[in-house]
Amino acid sequence: MTRLKKIIILISITTLSFFNYLGTEPPKAHAFPIYAQQAYTDPREATGRIVCANCHLAQKPVNLETPQAVLPNSIFEAKVTIPYDSNLKQILGNSTQGSLNMGAVLILPEGFKLAPKKLLSEELLKKTKNFYIQPYSQDKENILVIGPIPSNKDQEIIFPILSPDPSKTKNAHFLKYPIYVGGNRGRGQIYPTGDKSNNNPIVSLHGGKITEITTNEKGYKIISINDNNGEIYVEKVPPGLNLIVKEGNSIIANQNLTNDPNLGGFGQNETEIVLQNPARIKGMIAFFFTVTLAQIFFVLKKKQWEKVQAAEMNF
Repeated sequence: MTRLKKIIILISITTLSFFNYLGTEPPKAHAFPIYAQQAYTDPREATGRIVCANCHLAQKPVNLETPQAVLPNSIFEAKVTIPYDSNLKQILGNSTQGSLNMGAVLILPEGFKLAPKKLLSEELLKKTKNFYIQPYSQDKENILVIGPIPSNKDQEIIFPILSPDPSKTKNAHFLKYPIYVGGNRGRGQIYPTGDKSNNNPIVSLHGGKITEITTNEKGYKIISINDNNGEIYVEKVPPGLNLIVKEGNSIIANQNLTNDPNLGGFGQNETEIVLQNPARIKGMIAFFFTVTLAQIFFVLKKKQWEKVQAAEMNF
């Protein structure tokens, strides 16, 4: 990662922390996807893993629904469902409690892109009214990102997609294509700089017996640990985390001192879509019509032949 990218990421993190402190939502331009956008040229690694999983460590489900086939230069919707309990409260950057939000990245085949608003129907405009969706980068219009956004009752994100026309788009063909999606709910555990967020359990670096637990003026829990050699070590627990140990407990190194505050997680899924050639559909309809017509004439001819046979027998 270049020095400039690291500086941009640090500025983004500082901006988000500032808005969290004020208790307001940050501008959409400084939303979580900017972490991945600045650090990775492609959000999908060679292994198939989407890079959001590098910061959102817990695994959670995500669903993707699209039509099985679409025609060239047509608009369709890709529905991403990110299920979670909207009543849950997560720890924020300022150690207060807040609602979980969600975000997603949709990786489309080359040539597919976000449909312009002027081409959307009234129904689709209504479904996407509160969604600010943007391309991953200027040269990757087929990759779309959104988030963080507040949860909605359906916990769904609707992406309006415009399919390509192979006669006008060089890299588009009438084929079956994969579509990949990654969706997360809640905050991550690691920042792109490699630093841990406060959305992690605190573990003890030393083993021994807890002799004292106090709280300082900033709300930090100060845990004093007496090891087997009589030395006193101190562990600091930020505010907002719940202790699961108490004075007099004996602990070992790397033991959790707090509960795991993470309530969210990341998941990815995939599906397939066919860019259908209209000429094939017309040819298939013509073929079925011809076969049906032939069957009808065959039945009529058979009935006529049966009548002739019956008349000869009576004669």
